[in-house]
Amino acid sequence: MCLAIPSKVLEVDGTTALVERYGERLTVSLTMLPEPVAVGDYVIVQARRHAVQTVDAAAAAEAFRLFDELSEILAPALDGGASATKRRTA
Repeated sequence: MCLAIPSKVLEVDGTTALVERYGERLTVSLTMLPEPVAVGDYVIVQARRHAVQTVDAAAAAEAFRLFDELSEILAPALDGGASATKRRTA
C-alpha cells in the first residue's frame, strides 16, 4: 500500500523539480507528467524520485489535513503514549 503525500513545487529546472513536503525537500523527475508544472503547483511523488500526478491546491490542503489528523491519532501508539501524556499535563 502506498500513501501519497502532495509535494509543493519550489523550483523547476527542465525535467526536474525541487519539491517539499512536511519540511523534506526532494529533487524529482517530471518526465512522467503529461503536462508541465510551475512553482507553487502540487505533485504526487512515487519512490521519492518521480512526480506522477498533479493535484490542485484544494486537494493538497485536504490531504494535508487528513494526514495531520491521522498523525495525531497515531502519535500515542508510535511514541509509547508520551504525546498523550504531554497533552494531558499541558
